[in-house]
Amino acid sequence: MRVGRDTGLEDEDAAEEVRQAIAAESRLMDPRVRSSRKRAARLLDPEFVEVGGSGRRWTYESMLAELPDIAGSPEEGPRYEPSRMSGVRLAPGLVHLTFETVLGDRRTRHSSIWRKADGAGEDGNGGWRMYYHQATRVPPGVA
Repeated sequence: MRVGRDTGLEDEDAAEEVRQAIAAESRLMDPRVRSSRKRAARLLDPEFVEVGGSGRRWTYESMLAELPDIAGSPEEGPRYEPSRMSGVRLAPGLVHLTFETVLGDRRTRHSSIWRKADGAGEDGNGGWRMYYHQATRVPPGVA
């Protein structure tokens, strides 16, 4: 886990914020969360935007409406296998994560920005919500 800007481990607050954002990202990959609009809504910022691996632009509402039917959501289907997850605190309450996933035979690189909501805490994830997400499919044979 990378924490901080240029100096590595900036401080314990930064490290804790990165850990919390990673935990929230991991929850968002859980089929039980992905299949529940209520649970997923707790992890997406109302201003959420995603540019998916296909190039499609997703908004908060479009993602919540379709998330239960997207690959990686059904409990009986393939699950996301994340790796190389690291993060950096950009500012207090703002974390940038990068990682890779494998879902079936598809490998994807991800970048997400998480921000902590005001009055955080009642939602069970410390108030962390995904503000932006970018996914890029990795073609077979690319390292």
